[in-house]
Amino acid sequence: QVQLVESGGGLVQAGGSLRLSCAASGRTVSSYAMAWFRQAPGKEREIVAAIRWSGGNTYYADSVKGRFTISRDNTKNTVDLQMNSLKPEDTAVYYCAAKSGYTSTLATQYNYWGQGTQVTVSS
Repeated sequence: QVQLVESGGGLVQAGGSLRLSCAASGRTVSSYAMAWFRQAPGKEREIVAAIRWSGGNTYYADSVKGRFTISRDNTKNTVDLQMNSLKPEDTAVYYCAAKSGYTSTLATQYNYWGQGTQVTVSS
């Protein structure tokens, strides 16, 4: 129903910035919730940030509060993640995800996933 494609990953120095984008195609419903997850080698997938297509509430993991900003453009069907003050511990594969209804911090509740994009932060 919905296809998600991430872009913008790459290599960046600690303290630098990177902007990830998620393009949604197919049937996008305004009531959907969008989220960014990340997974480092040997670790479980964890929530980074989430937002509703309708706007309003946003969620940020404690580890990224004050550094990352999630935003969406309903007219373009995109969800972006602006990452500032990057740290080596931010290194992971970042995934865009979507689900119907409200936002959730649980990966298992999301129905649609992108292929992931690698973010590497060097010291």
